[in-house]
Amino acid sequence: MPADTTPYDALLLVSFGGPERPEDVVPFLENVTRGRGIPPERLEEVGEHYFLFGGKSPINDQNRAFIAAVEEDFASSGLDVPVYWGNRNWDPYLADALRQMRDDGVRRAACLVTSAYSSYSGCRQYRENLADAVAEVEAAPTLDRLRHYFNHPGFVVPMVDATLAALADLGDAVRHDAHILFVTHSIPVAMNESSGPDGGAYVAQHRSVAEEIGERIRQETGHRYAAELVFCSRSGPPHVPWLEPDVNDRIEELAREAVGGVVVVPIGFVSDHMEVIYDLDTEAAATAEKVGVEFARAATAGVDPRFVRMVRDLLLERSAHERGVDVPRAAVGSQPPSWDVCPRGCCPNGRGDRPALCGQD
Repeated sequence: MPADTTPYDALLLVSFGGPERPEDVVPFLENVTRGRGIPPERLEEVGEHYFLFGGKSPINDQNRAFIAAVEEDFASSGLDVPVYWGNRNWDPYLADALRQMRDDGVRRAACLVTSAYSSYSGCRQYRENLADAVAEVEAAPTLDRLRHYFNHPGFVVPMVDATLAALADLGDAVRHDAHILFVTHSIPVAMNESSGPDGGAYVAQHRSVAEEIGERIRQETGHRYAAELVFCSRSGPPHVPWLEPDVNDRIEELAREAVGGVVVVPIGFVSDHMEVIYDLDTEAAATAEKVGVEFARAATAGVDPRFVRMVRDLLLERSAHERGVDVPRAAVGSQPPSWDVCPRGCCPNGRGDRPALCGQD
């Protein structure tokens, strides 16, 4: 693929954000949950998760490392494209990033969102945030979101290798009969049902990734491991149905079924977010220890060179498309490559319509 990013003259990494110090935790959580009706006791509980790690989220340092890796990849490939970073919920905020981009002369930027799947919270809400930031910044650059990459080989293949490595970490006595638990962030059932242009895309996309990883594990090992999709990080009001089963509940059930080992694979996360280091490495690992199940956690894609290279691939692919050039669109598994522009009505906001960039509506 030619190393031509025209018409884009910058890349914007769009992420969730996280506190950098203890005094940031409560204001950050208030930003995250504003208007969502999250019970105060749940905020206090989640706040304690951050305080266990010094009041600092790992996500910001991970984004810095990822940006440095992408910049190095771009430079080594002859791409003279600056990389900017803006967050939904904490500094650096999106509007501040757009001001800097404008002042640097950026006219049109491609946006990579650190959420690989379709859902309101994982896509449209970011598009709403981008629309808000553009409205706030005079003469802001034009922004286009790069496509969902849940089934791009640059994301999936590192997860296959990470799963194999985690299986190897289990003891010989339990490895062959271990269960693989593919984990993602739970969302309200209604949000899943309205995700994507036809509904149900969030779960369908995750299941496609899980099935592809499972099949590649079978091809590599000659053994079909029992595997399933489970969820973590439920945060809504108790009366609102969210996707289940919870990873902790499932580990307890497997223990009662005499399963001796589990491998937890965080396919819903691109790096070791708080949901990974607390919900999985801390809470799920403690559950497994309590019920006597051997536990291993697969690594996230993080700064794996194949995942980093995927960013370049997506940027060049979209650039070519904008110039009217057809190029291959890499995808693995049962789902086709995702759309460049979100279809009308895709992943609607359940609280009412708001302006959103990078879509037909």
